[in-house]
Amino acid sequence: MTVTSLKVRRANVDDLTALRSLWLNMKWDAAALESRLTEFQIVENNGEFAGAIGVQLRQTSVLLHSEDYTDFAVADAARELFWERIQKLASNHGAFRVWTQETSPFWTRWGFQSANEEILQRLPNEWKSLEGKWFTLELKNEDAIKAALGNQFASFMATEKQQTNQVAAKARKITNLITVIGFIIGIVGISIAAYLFLHLKSAGR
Repeated sequence: MTVTSLKVRRANVDDLTALRSLWLNMKWDAAALESRLTEFQIVENNGEFAGAIGVQLRQTSVLLHSEDYTDFAVADAARELFWERIQKLASNHGAFRVWTQETSPFWTRWGFQSANEEILQRLPNEWKSLEGKWFTLELKNEDAIKAALGNQFASFMATEKQQTNQVAAKARKITNLITVIGFIIGIVGISIAAYLFLHLKSAGR
């Protein structure tokens, strides 16, 4: 099977009949999966429906699910195309990690590993109720990225605080200057008034 005969695209309503057939054959909840149609990626072989995989995005995680094919002779070639599409989707959504319960050796060959108890703590809560063994692949180092973002935020806050203090200091200087000018104007005004009063009083004698 050559990759050139295969094409991957997003599922649409025209695929429902073929998808239902796959899901019912696997004894999956077809009604529930139908409501999540837009999650599915379709593979066509020479223009004919050949299989599908679900790709669910949640926060910084991606879930691969409900993978099946009408002809498993195309499966690995289709998975290569699916994986290219999945990596692009993950990158566009800023995902750190991909999860799956699919057991095909293809996924472990591409770096998926069994998730231990520590890694499972990162599994999104809504997926924790799913029964089965979990495999996962880290796309980006989440801890390192969060630490870097934390450092950047701390640096940003320090810079903002410094700028705020500088603005406040300038404001105090301006306030003090206005106060001094006002005081001087007041003294000058009083002096002029006193001079005029004394001058008029002397002239009136």
